[in-house]
Amino acid sequence: MKITNYHTHTTFCDGKNTAEEMVLSAIKKGMAEIGFSVHSPLPFPEKWDIKKEKMPEYISTLKALKEKYKDQIKIYIGIEQDYYSEGSTEGFDYVIGAVHYILKDGKYLPLDLSAQATKENIDKHYDGDALSYCEDYYKIVEDLYNRTKCDIIAHFDLVTKFNERLPLIDTGNSRYKKASENAVYELLKTPAIFEINTGAISRGYRTTPYPADCLLDLIAESEKPFVVNSDSHSIDTVDFGIQKAMLELDICGYKYIKSLDEIIKNKKTAF
Repeated sequence: MKITNYHTHTTFCDGKNTAEEMVLSAIKKGMAEIGFSVHSPLPFPEKWDIKKEKMPEYISTLKALKEKYKDQIKIYIGIEQDYYSEGSTEGFDYVIGAVHYILKDGKYLPLDLSAQATKENIDKHYDGDALSYCEDYYKIVEDLYNRTKCDIIAHFDLVTKFNERLPLIDTGNSRYKKASENAVYELLKTPAIFEINTGAISRGYRTTPYPADCLLDLIAESEKPFVVNSDSHSIDTVDFGIQKAMLELDICGYKYIKSLDEIIKNKKTAF
């Protein structure tokens, strides 16, 4: 089974290892392709995004690695474009679209900071109504392709990241189901495909990937392929859970891409 991963972070943003260290780890693990998806610059101060002035170095570094290791692994230069980022995505091999914040009461509320921060934001900005919080989130997700023109939709139900530790969200509630399913249907109208993301498992927040099984089944009904990504931030997790997820998709008869070229073959890139 050919292992690939296109959701990879390095020291250019919030990753623990350099791009070359990640490439060497991928080669050692026998991976066929790896794509780098630096967190896009944000319009407000944050610790985990790339700074605008570092973007030329990010691109030049990956161009050099692409050439250096071309006989051992295929490397793609991508970006994880946040919904609220304002920079251009022109020229990248591919774009991962992501929602990491809800803009509420003039403040950007982080979705994946911590369970306690999530609870505090729901209490303060939603009067404790976690379902309204989720409804706002999925409304933003619905618009993700329109905003980013992404090729891949990142961690679709990120809003549930901490629910196993602190069950604030009733995902069985009809309001939650309606909001999440509406977002699925809207995004299925676009060319973007959904990722199966194992990153929260490797970091100990969840025991299952994004998206939840019920949403995964709904997406699969469209016969769109998935892409399996590890959302890796270190050399130890570059292939985390990918083979297992692919095997489970095979068992279910669900489609998934085996090379990024399947979805970007007609895309013009500058690098």
